[in-house]
Amino acid sequence: MQQVIKIIDKLKEKNQTISFAESCTGGLVASAFTSIGGVSSVFNGSMVTYSNEIKNRWLGVDNKILDNFGAVSSECVGEMLNGIKSMSSSDYAIAISGVAGPTGGSAFKPVGTVYIGIITPNNIKIEKFLFDGDRNSIQKEACNKAISIIYKEIIENF
Repeated sequence: MQQVIKIIDKLKEKNQTISFAESCTGGLVASAFTSIGGVSSVFNGSMVTYSNEIKNRWLGVDNKILDNFGAVSSECVGEMLNGIKSMSSSDYAIAISGVAGPTGGSAFKPVGTVYIGIITPNNIKIEKFLFDGDRNSIQKEACNKAISIIYKEIIENF
């Protein structure tokens, strides 16, 4: 929670904003931020885009990306980032897509595979992670990792 408070304070100081596009975390990152009073001055909004159809319609993820690479891919997360940034006009955005389980995994994308991306005023970074545990622990780990990534970009790299 301290990391979230520091992120919010730094965004306020710099008069910048943030938004999220979440899939497998189902809004956990947005919830972590909205649990802090005063966040509305820096938090533009969030989308939970769980289905491929909604990723396409709401965020503009190209169906060819979804067909060729799947929703759990760096290509999809890249398009989710661009979509949420375009929709929200935020300075920063996070996008998350993964396989939280207990089903849905494959040999190439086992349960726990999560892609997390951040778009900043200067660049885009997308990383792949493999988290262990049950559905809830994978979702929490992905949320915590996303917050750590935001913290690093906004606090440590500011």
